[in-house]
Amino acid sequence: MLAEAKDPHAELLTLIWGPQFDREHALSLWARFSLCQPAQAVRLLPVLMSVGERFDALARVEKDRLRRMIVRHRALSK
Repeated sequence: MLAEAKDPHAELLTLIWGPQFDREHALSLWARFSLCQPAQAVRLLPVLMSVGERFDALARVEKDRLRRMIVRHRALSK
């Protein structure tokens, strides 16, 4: 879903930057993906919503750790 994104790390951080998973942004990414890969998008939607539920259930410390890992990976991949 993020393969064509200019900055996939930024997209991931957008999804998880706030206290709750940004489902609106996730659905906009999914909608764009569904135009190119409709069969895969159908299977991806429930997984994407499950990721949101799992993220929302994390403690704040765990959410912060996940964000730091993405930022670190972004720096290492440049």
